[in-house]
Amino acid sequence: MKNFNETVQFHFDMPEKASTRDILMDVYMALNEKGYNPINQIVGYIMSGDPTYITSHNGARNKIRKLERDEILEELVAYYLKK
Repeated sequence: MKNFNETVQFHFDMPEKASTRDILMDVYMALNEKGYNPINQIVGYIMSGDPTYITSHNGARNKIRKLERDEILEELVAYYLKK
């Protein structure tokens, strides 16, 4: 019989979240592999929010949708200004 006076703890391992840079690189590679201009397509996505700018090849569309567009912009501006 269970003791209902005790709290049961549930533990599970959370998968490590991919960095914004890693996701952008994966998306870039997928777009390039499919023959698209990756820069134009990523800019189109950032400006419009329309995920159809990103190919579904290698899960790129699902990956980029895990990020907020402002996160992408923040990463790009930070990288640009550091150079």
